[in-house]
Amino acid sequence: MFKPSHLLTAMLSLGMLAFADTVAAASESPASKGKILMIVASPTQNAMGWPVGFWASELTHPYDELTHAGYTVEIASPKGGEVSVDAYSDPRHESNYSAHDFVSLGFLTSPVTSPLLKNTLPLDQVKPENYAAIIVAGGQAPMFSFRDDEKLQSLIRTFYETGRPTAALCHGVASLVNVKTSKGGYLVKGKKVTGFTLAEDDFADKAVGAKLFTWNVEPALKERGAKFVQGGMWSDFAVADKNLITGQQQNSGRSVARLVMKQLAKP
Repeated sequence: MFKPSHLLTAMLSLGMLAFADTVAAASESPASKGKILMIVASPTQNAMGWPVGFWASELTHPYDELTHAGYTVEIASPKGGEVSVDAYSDPRHESNYSAHDFVSLGFLTSPVTSPLLKNTLPLDQVKPENYAAIIVAGGQAPMFSFRDDEKLQSLIRTFYETGRPTAALCHGVASLVNVKTSKGGYLVKGKKVTGFTLAEDDFADKAVGAKLFTWNVEPALKERGAKFVQGGMWSDFAVADKNLITGQQQNSGRSVARLVMKQLAKP
Protein backbone atom coordinates (compact mmCIF):
# COMPACT_ATOMS: atom_id res chain seq x y z
CA MET A 1 0.00 0.00 0.00
CA PHE A 2 1.36 3.43 -0.99
CA LYS A 3 1.33 5.80 1.98
CA PRO A 4 1.61 9.63 2.11
CA SER A 5 5.01 9.17 3.74
CA HIS A 6 6.14 7.27 0.64
CA LEU A 7 5.09 10.24 -1.51
CA LEU A 8 7.15 12.64 0.61
CA THR A 9 10.15 10.33 0.40
CA ALA A 10 9.79 10.14 -3.38
CA MET A 11 9.46 13.90 -3.63
CA LEU A 12 12.57 14.43 -1.54
CA SER A 13 14.51 11.99 -3.69
CA LEU A 14 13.38 13.68 -6.89
CA GLY A 15 14.14 17.08 -5.40
CA MET A 16 17.66 16.09 -4.50
CA LEU A 17 18.20 14.61 -7.95
CA ALA A 18 16.86 17.75 -9.60
CA PHE A 19 19.15 19.91 -7.49
CA ALA A 20 22.25 17.73 -7.56
CA ASP A 21 23.67 19.42 -10.65
CA THR A 22 23.19 22.84 -9.07
CA VAL A 23 25.10 21.83 -5.94
CA ALA A 24 27.85 20.41 -8.13
CA ALA A 25 27.96 23.56 -10.23
CA ALA A 26 28.21 25.74 -7.13
CA SER A 27 30.92 23.66 -5.49
CA GLU A 28 33.05 22.47 -8.41
CA SER A 29 33.27 25.57 -10.62
CA PRO A 30 37.00 26.30 -11.07
CA ALA A 31 36.52 30.06 -11.22
CA SER A 32 33.43 32.19 -10.69
CA LYS A 33 32.30 34.49 -13.50
CA GLY A 34 31.30 37.01 -10.85
CA LYS A 35 29.24 37.42 -7.71
CA ILE A 36 25.50 38.14 -7.80
CA LEU A 37 23.70 39.63 -4.79
CA MET A 38 20.23 38.21 -4.16
CA ILE A 39 17.95 39.98 -1.69
CA VAL A 40 15.15 38.16 0.13
CA ALA A 41 12.78 39.52 2.76
CA SER A 42 13.27 39.07 6.46
CA PRO A 43 10.38 37.21 8.15
CA THR A 44 7.44 39.29 9.30
CA GLN A 45 3.65 39.07 9.70
CA ASN A 46 0.86 40.24 7.44
CA ALA A 47 -2.15 42.29 8.51
CA MET A 48 -3.92 39.14 9.70
CA GLY A 49 -1.00 38.03 11.82
CA TRP A 50 0.09 35.25 9.48
CA PRO A 51 3.85 34.66 9.26
CA VAL A 52 5.17 35.62 5.83
CA GLY A 53 8.54 35.48 4.10
CA PHE A 54 9.90 35.25 0.57
CA TRP A 55 8.63 33.00 -2.24
CA ALA A 56 10.97 30.03 -2.53
CA SER A 57 11.19 29.72 -6.31
CA GLU A 58 12.03 33.40 -6.70
CA LEU A 59 15.32 32.65 -4.97
CA THR A 60 15.95 29.05 -5.93
CA HIS A 61 15.23 29.24 -9.66
CA PRO A 62 17.53 32.24 -10.34
CA TYR A 63 20.11 30.63 -8.02
CA ASP A 64 19.94 27.43 -10.05
CA GLU A 65 20.25 29.31 -13.35
CA LEU A 66 23.12 31.52 -12.21
CA THR A 67 25.21 28.86 -10.49
CA HIS A 68 24.87 26.50 -13.44
CA ALA A 69 26.27 29.30 -15.61
CA GLY A 70 29.27 29.74 -13.33
CA TYR A 71 28.24 32.67 -11.16
CA THR A 72 28.49 32.84 -7.37
CA VAL A 73 25.33 33.91 -5.52
CA GLU A 74 25.29 35.55 -2.10
CA ILE A 75 22.02 35.95 -0.21
CA ALA A 76 21.23 39.02 1.88
CA SER A 77 18.16 40.25 3.75
CA PRO A 78 17.23 43.51 5.48
CA LYS A 79 17.89 42.21 8.99
CA GLY A 80 20.31 39.42 8.13
CA GLY A 81 20.32 36.05 9.83
CA GLU A 82 17.71 33.37 9.30
CA VAL A 83 15.02 33.82 6.67
CA SER A 84 11.97 31.72 5.82
CA VAL A 85 9.84 30.97 2.79
CA ASP A 86 6.15 31.64 2.36
CA ALA A 87 4.34 28.47 3.41
CA TYR A 88 2.60 27.86 0.10
CA SER A 89 5.89 28.15 -1.78
CA ASP A 90 7.39 25.24 0.17
CA PRO A 91 6.94 22.02 -1.86
CA ARG A 92 6.52 20.10 1.41
CA HIS A 93 3.47 22.16 2.46
CA GLU A 94 0.31 20.13 3.06
CA SER A 95 -1.58 22.14 0.42
CA ASN A 96 0.68 20.69 -2.33
CA TYR A 97 0.48 24.12 -3.98
CA SER A 98 4.17 24.01 -4.91
CA ALA A 99 4.65 20.24 -4.90
CA HIS A 100 5.83 20.42 -8.53
CA ASP A 101 8.79 22.65 -7.63
CA PHE A 102 11.56 20.10 -7.29
CA VAL A 103 14.28 22.76 -7.58
CA SER A 104 13.02 24.51 -4.43
CA LEU A 105 12.58 21.16 -2.71
CA GLY A 106 16.19 20.33 -3.44
CA PHE A 107 17.45 23.74 -2.28
CA LEU A 108 15.48 23.59 0.98
CA THR A 109 16.62 20.07 1.86
CA SER A 110 20.20 20.00 0.57
CA PRO A 111 22.87 20.11 3.30
CA VAL A 112 24.84 22.41 0.99
CA THR A 113 22.20 25.05 0.20
CA SER A 114 19.66 24.96 3.04
CA PRO A 115 22.19 26.45 5.52
CA LEU A 116 22.42 29.53 3.28
CA LEU A 117 19.02 30.57 4.67
CA LYS A 118 20.24 30.38 8.27
CA ASN A 119 22.77 33.19 8.14
CA THR A 120 22.00 35.73 5.42
CA LEU A 121 24.04 38.91 5.17
CA PRO A 122 22.33 42.02 6.63
CA LEU A 123 21.94 44.88 4.17
CA ASP A 124 24.05 47.25 6.26
CA GLN A 125 27.02 44.93 5.72
CA VAL A 126 26.64 44.65 1.95
CA LYS A 127 29.48 46.19 -0.07
CA PRO A 128 28.01 46.93 -3.52
CA GLU A 129 31.43 47.02 -5.17
CA ASN A 130 31.78 43.27 -4.55
CA TYR A 131 28.89 42.33 -6.84
CA ALA A 132 28.23 42.34 -10.57
CA ALA A 133 24.43 42.53 -10.25
CA ILE A 134 21.53 42.59 -7.80
CA ILE A 135 18.28 40.59 -7.87
CA VAL A 136 15.43 41.27 -5.42
CA ALA A 137 13.10 38.32 -4.85
CA GLY A 138 9.45 38.67 -3.96
CA GLY A 139 6.91 36.87 -1.81
CA GLN A 140 4.47 38.27 0.71
CA ALA A 141 6.87 39.84 3.22
CA PRO A 142 8.26 42.39 0.71
CA MET A 143 4.83 44.07 0.62
CA PHE A 144 5.22 44.92 4.32
CA SER A 145 8.90 45.82 4.40
CA PHE A 146 10.56 46.69 1.07
CA ARG A 147 8.79 49.85 -0.10
CA ASP A 148 10.14 52.11 2.64
CA ASP A 149 13.47 50.38 3.28
CA GLU A 150 16.00 53.16 2.70
CA LYS A 151 19.01 50.83 2.81
CA LEU A 152 17.50 48.70 0.07
CA GLN A 153 16.60 51.81 -1.93
CA SER A 154 20.20 53.02 -1.66
CA LEU A 155 21.56 49.68 -2.88
CA ILE A 156 19.21 49.63 -5.85
CA ARG A 157 20.12 53.20 -6.77
CA THR A 158 23.84 52.41 -6.52
CA PHE A 159 23.64 49.33 -8.74
CA TYR A 160 21.43 51.05 -11.30
CA GLU A 161 23.45 54.26 -11.56
CA THR A 162 26.70 52.34 -11.96
CA GLY A 163 25.24 50.49 -14.94
CA ARG A 164 25.04 47.05 -13.38
CA PRO A 165 22.02 44.73 -13.89
CA THR A 166 19.41 45.76 -11.34
CA ALA A 167 16.58 43.25 -11.11
CA ALA A 168 13.44 42.55 -9.09
CA LEU A 169 10.57 40.15 -9.57
CA CYS A 170 7.02 39.57 -8.42
CA HIS A 171 6.24 41.52 -5.22
CA GLY A 172 9.97 42.20 -4.97
CA VAL A 173 9.31 45.17 -7.26
CA ALA A 174 7.86 46.82 -4.15
CA SER A 175 11.48 47.76 -3.55
CA LEU A 176 11.46 49.95 -6.67
CA VAL A 177 8.39 52.06 -5.89
CA ASN A 178 10.07 54.74 -3.77
CA VAL A 179 13.59 54.61 -5.19
CA LYS A 180 14.77 57.99 -6.45
CA THR A 181 17.80 58.65 -8.61
CA SER A 182 20.59 60.95 -7.47
CA LYS A 183 18.84 63.66 -9.52
CA GLY A 184 15.69 63.36 -7.42
CA GLY A 185 13.25 61.69 -9.82
CA TYR A 186 11.67 58.28 -9.40
CA LEU A 187 13.88 55.58 -10.90
CA VAL A 188 10.96 53.80 -12.60
CA LYS A 189 9.55 56.91 -14.26
CA GLY A 190 9.25 56.36 -18.00
CA LYS A 191 10.68 52.84 -17.77
CA LYS A 192 9.08 49.61 -18.92
CA VAL A 193 8.59 47.35 -15.91
CA THR A 194 6.50 44.38 -14.82
CA GLY A 195 5.62 42.72 -11.53
CA PHE A 196 2.77 40.91 -9.81
CA THR A 197 -0.27 42.22 -11.64
CA LEU A 198 -3.40 43.65 -10.09
CA ALA A 199 -5.39 40.80 -11.68
CA GLU A 200 -3.09 38.25 -10.01
CA ASP A 201 -3.41 40.03 -6.65
CA ASP A 202 -7.22 40.02 -7.00
CA PHE A 203 -7.15 36.31 -7.85
CA ALA A 204 -5.04 35.55 -4.77
CA ASP A 205 -7.34 37.58 -2.53
CA LYS A 206 -10.38 35.65 -3.75
CA ALA A 207 -8.57 32.33 -3.33
CA VAL A 208 -7.86 32.95 0.38
CA GLY A 209 -11.04 34.92 1.03
CA ALA A 210 -9.19 37.92 2.42
CA LYS A 211 -7.37 41.07 1.34
CA LEU A 212 -3.71 40.11 1.58
CA PHE A 213 -2.19 43.57 1.10
CA THR A 214 -3.20 47.16 1.74
CA TRP A 215 -1.68 48.25 -1.58
CA ASN A 216 -0.68 46.68 -4.91
CA VAL A 217 2.50 47.03 -6.93
CA GLU A 218 0.96 47.56 -10.37
CA PRO A 219 -0.97 50.78 -9.58
CA ALA A 220 1.84 52.00 -7.31
CA LEU A 221 4.41 51.70 -10.10
CA LYS A 222 2.05 53.37 -12.55
CA GLU A 223 1.64 56.27 -10.12
CA ARG A 224 5.41 56.72 -10.24
CA GLY A 225 5.26 57.03 -14.01
CA ALA A 226 6.37 53.51 -14.91
CA LYS A 227 5.18 51.86 -18.13
CA PHE A 228 3.76 48.70 -16.62
CA VAL A 229 3.62 45.70 -18.96
CA GLN A 230 2.66 42.06 -18.45
CA GLY A 231 2.49 38.73 -20.22
CA GLY A 232 -0.90 37.57 -18.92
CA MET A 233 -1.83 35.91 -15.64
CA TRP A 234 0.84 33.55 -14.27
CA SER A 235 2.99 33.94 -17.39
CA ASP A 236 6.74 33.46 -17.41
CA PHE A 237 7.44 37.06 -18.35
CA ALA A 238 10.38 39.38 -17.78
CA VAL A 239 11.45 42.65 -19.33
CA ALA A 240 14.59 44.78 -19.44
CA ASP A 241 14.70 48.55 -19.84
CA LYS A 242 18.40 49.30 -20.11
CA ASN A 243 19.88 47.73 -16.95
CA LEU A 244 16.59 47.69 -15.01
CA ILE A 245 15.18 44.15 -15.19
CA THR A 246 11.83 43.03 -13.78
CA GLY A 247 9.90 39.74 -13.69
CA GLN A 248 6.15 39.27 -13.37
CA GLN A 249 5.92 36.63 -10.65
CA GLN A 250 7.22 33.31 -9.32
CA ASN A 251 7.22 31.72 -12.77
CA SER A 252 9.66 34.34 -14.08
CA GLY A 253 12.76 33.71 -11.99
CA ARG A 254 14.79 31.92 -14.63
CA SER A 255 13.90 34.52 -17.25
CA VAL A 256 15.07 37.29 -14.93
CA ALA A 257 18.35 35.48 -14.31
CA ARG A 258 18.86 35.01 -18.05
CA LEU A 259 18.34 38.70 -18.74
CA VAL A 260 20.85 39.52 -16.00
CA MET A 261 23.41 37.15 -17.52
CA LYS A 262 22.73 38.50 -21.01
CA GLN A 263 23.69 41.96 -19.82
CA LEU A 264 26.73 40.70 -17.93
CA ALA A 265 27.94 38.98 -21.09
CA LYS A 266 28.10 42.26 -22.99
CA PRO A 267 31.68 43.49 -23.61
